[in-house]
Amino acid sequence: MAVLILLFLLAASVVAADEDAFIGVNIGTDLSDMPHPTQVVALLKAQQIRHIRLYDADRAMLLALANTGIQVMISVPNEQLLGIGQSNSTAANWVSHNVVAHYPVTNITAISVGSEVLTTIPNAATVLVNALKFIHSALVASNLDRQIKVSTPLSSSIILDSFPPSQAFFNRSWNPVLVPMLNFLQSTGSFLMLNIYPYYDYMQSNGVIPLDYALFKPLPSNKEAVDANTLLHYSNVFDAMVDAAYFAMAFLNFTNIPVIVTESGWPSKGDAKEPDATLENANTYNSNLIRHVLNKTGTPKHPGIAVSTYIYELYNEDTKMGPVSEKNWGLFDANGSPIYILHLTGSGLVLANDTTNQTYCAVKNGADPKMVQAALDWACGAGKVDCTPLSQGQSCYEPDNVLAHATYAFDAYYHQMGKAPGTCDFKGVAAITTTDPSHGTCIFPGSVGKNGSLVNITAPSMNSTSSYSSSHSIHGSGLTSIFMTITFLIWCGVFL
Repeated sequence: MAVLILLFLLAASVVAADEDAFIGVNIGTDLSDMPHPTQVVALLKAQQIRHIRLYDADRAMLLALANTGIQVMISVPNEQLLGIGQSNSTAANWVSHNVVAHYPVTNITAISVGSEVLTTIPNAATVLVNALKFIHSALVASNLDRQIKVSTPLSSSIILDSFPPSQAFFNRSWNPVLVPMLNFLQSTGSFLMLNIYPYYDYMQSNGVIPLDYALFKPLPSNKEAVDANTLLHYSNVFDAMVDAAYFAMAFLNFTNIPVIVTESGWPSKGDAKEPDATLENANTYNSNLIRHVLNKTGTPKHPGIAVSTYIYELYNEDTKMGPVSEKNWGLFDANGSPIYILHLTGSGLVLANDTTNQTYCAVKNGADPKMVQAALDWACGAGKVDCTPLSQGQSCYEPDNVLAHATYAFDAYYHQMGKAPGTCDFKGVAAITTTDPSHGTCIFPGSVGKNGSLVNITAPSMNSTSSYSSSHSIHGSGLTSIFMTITFLIWCGVFL
């Protein structure tokens, strides 16, 4: 106990992350119809997304991102890691072609060297730190080391005994790599990159973890998990995993390296064995995550110090291998239509799933379902709205719930009446929004469709066909969940 308290006090001195916390997105390319780089950038601009992570350093994307101001994290793909980690000149050549050739016109701010190397290609672990150092040395030679940080994303599964967070430590078998890696991050002023997937933690916990706890849903204080060593209360898996990383670093005597989450999200669709991969859960998780980061809530261990996070991911990737969920982590489909409309009232415009400057009519958050149903019945009846698209098998039948159907009917009536004042009220259950509610093949009146109808654009084509286009593993935080299942019930007696 004394050691744990000492670690807690030491870790309290951790350096705060950038005060301007941000939400970014990962852009994978495992799509059968990958949008053109110019269309991708148009979508980013429409969504006011200012931070992105690429899984490579695709020239066409970097050219399309030029002069946009969007902050870009590029990556050394895993398959290039061995070459770069064994040759300073190879690393220098990589930086010359992929960084110097584009910076500062393209705002490259970070380089992720490989991804989840320790858990996906352990044979390359011996050269990982050299790869970090060689890339950084090349940046120093180009006088870019202060502008561009270098790190490597780790799977949260290398953090063992992560519940409660104060007991967390890294898998000791990796200490010969982790200690010099953390020394490098500390000496260069960089950050620990961590991939966190509460979805997998929840799925693999065999019912130990409540769904609400994984989804950031508000919990009464008597349902929060309490770390008996620190008396800190945890209301969600995400914060617990971030704090576990801080404690694991403190266990190795590193207390001033901030954490940035390079991947986190929730799938919107799954197979029969994945009943909680749903539109509503994906919406709830990502909406709550965005609010949590942008409101600078911080974690129980570091309140007020937000953890900037990249959502996995921008597009659904229909050619991904594995279960149905693997193809359905995206916020948008390949056409740029939102998979679901994020619940972001009061969280600014970033990632509002708004692809146009048009106005629409939608159900208000928190509206009485009975009043919404009555208004829907009126719109499809006396309001003379054509509600055929809401019929089973039609384009707007899914999701089959009153809120989604009512939003379609309200918006159709609003446009049918020429968007006249007072035509988007429905006795107080509807409101005007700039967020296009269109999704999949369900196109709402007034929607301009494909990323602002960008067509016939000529620019360099995407040249990356690597299977590394997205890095997260089907198994997510598998090892973490094993320890979680064993210890969580003991730690979280307050759930009972």
